[in-house]
Amino acid sequence: MAGHSKWHNIKHRKERMDKIRGKLFSKLSREIMIAAKQGGADPETNAKLRFAIKKAKSAGFPSENIEKILLKAQGKLEGEELHEIIYEGYGPFGVAVLLEIITDNRNRTASEIRRLFQKYNGNLGESGSVSWIFKKKGVFLFNGDVKEIENKILENFLEYVEDIKISDNEVELIVSPENYEEVKDKLDEMKMSYVSSDLTFVPENTVVIDDVDKAVTILKFAEALEDHDDVQKAHLNFFIPPQILEKTLELLK
Repeated sequence: MAGHSKWHNIKHRKERMDKIRGKLFSKLSREIMIAAKQGGADPETNAKLRFAIKKAKSAGFPSENIEKILLKAQGKLEGEELHEIIYEGYGPFGVAVLLEIITDNRNRTASEIRRLFQKYNGNLGESGSVSWIFKKKGVFLFNGDVKEIENKILENFLEYVEDIKISDNEVELIVSPENYEEVKDKLDEMKMSYVSSDLTFVPENTVVIDDVDKAVTILKFAEALEDHDDVQKAHLNFFIPPQILEKTLELLK
């Protein structure tokens, strides 16, 4: 399984929900604000905003808060000036890193992110240094009877499938960004449950981390990036083999 999805699943199992909920709401607010400012405050005509609002609502984000954000985006309420930026670089052991950033202070964020890279023996790079490794995709992660899940996907979503990855009891469905919303709506209508779904950057190749000490370092680095208030999403192209991952997670408990 690709490193990005495995990391997503690791996070799902490790999250401390009270702490994450507050950070998640803050990040969702910024995502809605940026989308509304860039493409207008009408979700019917702004696909990026429509997706951001759907994601916020599915996380339990209050509708009245969404309305306030949209008013701020239109200048009808006072709000902070936000900037959307992509940061790229290499983390420890040559792992490529692509960060989606939303910040109200470019200089502060750049300085803090650079320090995180340096702390873990990585380097923040120039624009384009690693973005060629990642492609934007819609990704759905399922747990359970892999044969049953795979058969359902092929039976109902064959025209949308770009790739299916299977590992242990997990199935990962990859679709184009253009088809993501349609597939998600159809899955919800079928009541076909999934662990997670997102529009995300998928790495075209991965760095294998086959040592427990290295795996501990890379997971701590990834978590530190995700935990930063201005990082909307962190994409890394590592892969940890299952036997190494199991030992690593035991050490991180």
